[in-house]
Amino acid sequence: MHKAGFVNIVGNPNVGKSTLMNLLMGERISIATFKAQTTRHRIMGIINEPEAQIVFSDTPGVLKPNYKLQESMLAFSEGALQDADVLLYVTDTVEKPDKNADFLHKVQQLSLRGIDGKKIPVLLLINKIDTSNPAELEELVRQWQEVLPLAEVYPISAKARFGVDVVLRRIKELLPDSPPYFDKDQWTDKPARFFVTEIIREKILLYYDKEIPYATEVAVESFKETERSIHIRTIIYVERDSQKGIIIGHQGTALKKVSSEARKTLEKFFQKSIFLEVYVKVDKDWRQNEKRLETYGYKFD
Repeated sequence: MHKAGFVNIVGNPNVGKSTLMNLLMGERISIATFKAQTTRHRIMGIINEPEAQIVFSDTPGVLKPNYKLQESMLAFSEGALQDADVLLYVTDTVEKPDKNADFLHKVQQLSLRGIDGKKIPVLLLINKIDTSNPAELEELVRQWQEVLPLAEVYPISAKARFGVDVVLRRIKELLPDSPPYFDKDQWTDKPARFFVTEIIREKILLYYDKEIPYATEVAVESFKETERSIHIRTIIYVERDSQKGIIIGHQGTALKKVSSEARKTLEKFFQKSIFLEVYVKVDKDWRQNEKRLETYGYKFD
């Protein structure tokens, strides 16, 4: 019998969800930087095997929204609780079990009562164990077992690639019998343009400080592909003129650096020559504008 299911990854910001997703997939599918609030969308990655299909979902870090953009990000995370066949709740060795108690309560109910009476397996992954000692880890496991008594606890280190194979084997055991949900040659639900915007946004996260990365959004205006190359025209949107000046930099040096690094990564990603044009425009207060956010791919009920 063929197995298939949705394995959704949730947790607070900066605990290593995207690093874990990339490791499970064997592809660089989610932005993974040292900065929190990196992932803004729900990103699916699909593993296909002859007798199984695993549909992973990386989700934004859970936080209390301060503006419309974060409301949509939280909705993506909460939505991942509604269609999970297996839930991976990721924490780390620094985070305490009382952080974001409201969301954690929903995870508790999922493991206790499930969806429509069907209990959902919850795997609690304590990431970054390479930064802790055995006594601290043992106490942390005890604390989490009190909070999520039905969850299976797995200490891992996504960065050091420790323990992830064990988790993947357990996921395969827990998958329900089902035909595949997607074509067997499909590896994500996102179009090519989406990964262009994510790669450029990653470079912005890496090369700019403070609020600048969080005030930017990237859109693809044109994507023209031939057998050997892709010509891409993109816009970086910011909220204020002062931010536009920072993104461009003195004599355009900052923008040139972002464009150059993004082009290199895109060539590796697509395995083709990339001709990349990047422009900067002001879209005032876009993070608070629901209609503008919807054009960027964010959803609201």
